[in-house]
Amino acid sequence: MLFNSQFFIVVFLPGVLGLYYAFAANRVARQTVVVLASLGFYGWWDVRFVPLLMGLTLGNWIFVRWFGRHPASWIPALGVALNLAVLGLFKYADFLRGTVFGLADAPWQPWHLILPLGISFFVFQKISYLIDLRRGDRHIYGFLDFCMFVSFFPQLIAGPLVRHDEIIHQFRDDPRSPEMWENLSRGFVLFAIGVAKKVLFADTLALLADPLFAKAIGTPLTMAEAWSAAGAYTLQIYFDFSGYSDMAIGLGLMFGLRLPFNFDAPYRAVSVRDFWRRWHMTLSRFLRDYLYIPLGGSRCGPIRQAANVIATMLLGGLWHGANWTFVVWGGLHGIGLAINHIWAQRGFRLPRPIAWLLTMLFVMACWVLFRAPDFTTAGQVLTSMAGAHGVGAVSMNTDPFRTMAIGAVVATVGLTSQGFALNFLKPHTWFAVPAGVGLAYLVLLIGGRLPNVFIYFQF
Repeated sequence: MLFNSQFFIVVFLPGVLGLYYAFAANRVARQTVVVLASLGFYGWWDVRFVPLLMGLTLGNWIFVRWFGRHPASWIPALGVALNLAVLGLFKYADFLRGTVFGLADAPWQPWHLILPLGISFFVFQKISYLIDLRRGDRHIYGFLDFCMFVSFFPQLIAGPLVRHDEIIHQFRDDPRSPEMWENLSRGFVLFAIGVAKKVLFADTLALLADPLFAKAIGTPLTMAEAWSAAGAYTLQIYFDFSGYSDMAIGLGLMFGLRLPFNFDAPYRAVSVRDFWRRWHMTLSRFLRDYLYIPLGGSRCGPIRQAANVIATMLLGGLWHGANWTFVVWGGLHGIGLAINHIWAQRGFRLPRPIAWLLTMLFVMACWVLFRAPDFTTAGQVLTSMAGAHGVGAVSMNTDPFRTMAIGAVVATVGLTSQGFALNFLKPHTWFAVPAGVGLAYLVLLIGGRLPNVFIYFQF
């Protein structure tokens, strides 16, 4: 089920919200509504994976309760190993086998295992909790609380990556607080902004990016086409993923729950380090707290620090997908971060406009590698951007190009969506009608298109 579908907006969400607030006085009842709705939401995609989600949830909870009774450090470590084994089987088995057989130049047949939707997100969520327990956290939760933490449908499939200590304590609060109507109205507006990002921007930009990247597989692009493809995808992935995050945070707020922010205007960054402080912020802090710092972080010499950040980003790239293009994408960002650290430590500075331009060129070039299905296609696009296959021309008088121009302004100027909906906007009855009309228009627009899945669903 997609957030940007008519069924979700018109039927599922109002029905679940209605039941949730109808049973709001009873904590067990309202949480049961959310857990059952979340399982239905997940099973809508493929009911065969619901047992996997629930089996992993039950298995992790058993490890947690076991650790609560017998606090031995190996128990959460065993739980982490179980989660990584499941993730490795479904996501990386064919990738690793293909790499080994390829190096041996031996024939092989892939298993073609179907990747369960959102497995990278809900596995990382469990891992972070188990590691926190091993580090000394003593929060042992009941099964219903743990189920809701893991399965809460707004963040189940593509985040934000929520930590246990950020949300579980909120479950005890009655959502019918004095802030209920403000939470509902602000959450509704943020959800609508997220839908607009996805439907008006990301899906429209896909009409430009997808054909050009498909063309690059077999035919060299001109310079104009290559820059159009890279620019369109750079904005598409931002509006697609930040739109999902806005919808997730807005939905959480409608249920009286505050989820962590995941984006903070990343295309205004003036360094690679600044970019990762703004892009997929919950993943960035996961990589920092559970990989980079345990490896030694910045508590060692410059060479070791550079190795730590590169290793962290290589694993971060691999998390995004079972393809060497993702690994190299992560490695490039790791090298960029390492250079950024050295640059900052030596006190070097560039004028802000130049720093922003260089950062965006680096990010855009890396997005080409992220989007391309293989190194050959990525190389085709990058060399075409450099003018290797002629300058060429494209017609700028089309909806995707107009959307790209408007999107570039939205992404780099003005308030962020969270800043607008949660801080700047003052809930008032006069705003209800235009907000409702806006979402109604988007719902009608969705009905005239085939819904596009979110880019991060593949991870």
